[in-house]
Amino acid sequence: MKIVKESMQLGGAEFSIETGKLAKQAHGSVVVRHGDSMVLVACCGTQEWEPDRPFFPLTVDYRESYYAAGRFPGGFYKREGRASTKETLVCRLIDRPMRPMFTEGYLGETQIAANVISSDGVHEADVLAMVGATAAAYLSPVPFPQPLASVRVGLVDDELVVNPTAEQREKSLLDLVVAGTKDAIAMVEAGAEFVDEAKIQEALEFGHEHIKTIIEMIERMKAQMEIVKWEVPEKEIDTDFYNELKERFSADMMAAMTTKGKHAGDAALKEVKKQVLAAYEGDTEEAAEKVELASKYFGKIKEEIFRNYLLVERKRTDGRAFDEVRPIWSEVGYLPSVHGSAIFTRGETQALVSLTMGSKSDAQILDGLHTESKKNFMLHYNFPPFSVGECRPMRGPGRREIGHGMLAERALEPVLPGGEDFPYTIRLVSEIIESNGSSSMASVCGGCLAMQDAGIPLKAPVAGVAMGLVKEGDTYAVLTDIQGAEDHYGDMDFKVTGTKDGITALQMDIKVKGLTKEIMAEALAQAKKGRLEILEKMAETLQAPRDHYPEHAPQIVTLQIPIDKIRDVIGVGGKVIRGIIEKTGVKIDIEDDGKCVIFSPNAAGLNAARKMVEELIAVPEEGKTYRGKVKRIVDFGAFVEILPNTEGLLHISEIANYRVRAVTDEIQEGEEVMVKVISLENNGRIRLSRKALLEG
Repeated sequence: MKIVKESMQLGGAEFSIETGKLAKQAHGSVVVRHGDSMVLVACCGTQEWEPDRPFFPLTVDYRESYYAAGRFPGGFYKREGRASTKETLVCRLIDRPMRPMFTEGYLGETQIAANVISSDGVHEADVLAMVGATAAAYLSPVPFPQPLASVRVGLVDDELVVNPTAEQREKSLLDLVVAGTKDAIAMVEAGAEFVDEAKIQEALEFGHEHIKTIIEMIERMKAQMEIVKWEVPEKEIDTDFYNELKERFSADMMAAMTTKGKHAGDAALKEVKKQVLAAYEGDTEEAAEKVELASKYFGKIKEEIFRNYLLVERKRTDGRAFDEVRPIWSEVGYLPSVHGSAIFTRGETQALVSLTMGSKSDAQILDGLHTESKKNFMLHYNFPPFSVGECRPMRGPGRREIGHGMLAERALEPVLPGGEDFPYTIRLVSEIIESNGSSSMASVCGGCLAMQDAGIPLKAPVAGVAMGLVKEGDTYAVLTDIQGAEDHYGDMDFKVTGTKDGITALQMDIKVKGLTKEIMAEALAQAKKGRLEILEKMAETLQAPRDHYPEHAPQIVTLQIPIDKIRDVIGVGGKVIRGIIEKTGVKIDIEDDGKCVIFSPNAAGLNAARKMVEELIAVPEEGKTYRGKVKRIVDFGAFVEILPNTEGLLHISEIANYRVRAVTDEIQEGEEVMVKVISLENNGRIRLSRKALLEG
């Protein structure tokens, strides 16, 4: 196999794709390089599969090996473990735009494996893996007939930047990953800091222009290779029998689908299916064959009727207008023992969101390829089976749960108060109690209300809405606040979150081959209208954050310790700080710059710990009065500890306002006395007076 390589300039650095050098036994493999970051991606598939397989078994794995950055993994075994949250999210980024692009009818076991083999800390590897995955599949015999490409778009100093560097991403107001074909956009994932719809549209078009140039490069590579794609047999269908079924039962199916309520509608459809099968039952082979075909075609007919109702009748099965949001109700403060809580219900989707406030020591430590960081805001999304009336084992979170939680987290993060003014770690947990579409957007709305309930000073309220699309040829319908059936039978799931002033997060998945910019613009405009309506409904429950934290919420205070006093607060071997913690029940975090955060479950412990730390770092002030402890007595006076580890001399002449013959006549060792600082000398000595107070 010959080596084929193409390269171009992208974002100020060389971007290249190479095949034929590594992993030649895979059906397709490429190395994508940008700067000194490199990702090896391999694609393998199978030519045989069960014709009635109900799903396409595509598996995507993305791994960031620590050797790529010249680092050792943490932990005892010094070997990479299970996929991190970031790796899981990148797997979803790769899967989502690729899955609809395989040839219809191809159901062979397929695997995409992407490995980061070099990381320069400047160029992010996730979009390289996305490009590599589609290139490896396209440059292989696997039935992936059309090339895709992906780029990241940033917004730095009001300028759009393609594949921004790590430094540029730190300053960017937009982190948008877009995938697409030559003709249309196929997937969007974005976080933003209140970017308006017009700028988002501009960023999508900007990204798509660069996508086209990458696709041209991949097509040039294919032209230099001899690739024969596996054939995919067309599914045979008995057209006459299919049309007969549709003609006989479409009215009954339509009546069932327009039945109010998810479970009532499902039950009505099951009853119709029973009637369909009963109509063809018999003792002959022909009857058995017709029953089998009727069962097989039922779902396809149902989908066709559903889509036709939207596109031809211009109606939704639940009776709503295309731009209408389902009925909403919400409540805050439902859980008495947590720090903040909310119930958010939209139609038949309900999220119960709880909030926990903690100290900086509760932050999650993230060990990346190049840096270790701390995360002090988390949103965890749970989707128990009872939310859709099902029974199944409850395991740990899957890729879907992780992805939905991260989308909601990204949506809310821009409105959080700054770290200096708000030294808390926040954990939101969204329990989806009931689901019929848009549960991640319910998590956003419920999460916002829960934080307002806890008194967290958000910059602005955030809401989210899921948009849908049904498209046949040039006819289409954009739907606001889609429910489960509209997601299942539709062509798009486009989630948009934001405040009244701008977008904070986007996520778009489609099942068609791509969307035009005109449809994208219409969907963004309709999403804004829906978002503003939802924000109004949320404001009826709680318009702004409460002006105080709950009484049972943890208390935090921040002190600034002089650097030369840090050792006094910590003590030898941590003895002093451990003593404070044991006596008061608080947590104390001290940073290298002297910033000290005291965290306590109650006000009493906080005040006690604060007083102890302030005494340890206090500096004597001339003219100030102190209650001190006599540490030792000498002939000419006594040494009195007025602050921890700080002593001053109380001279015998300053003990009383009359002549004192012996120090022990007036004070004893261990006794507490009130003294006044009368001078601070250059040599560090402190002179005290008791007489000055007696005279006063």
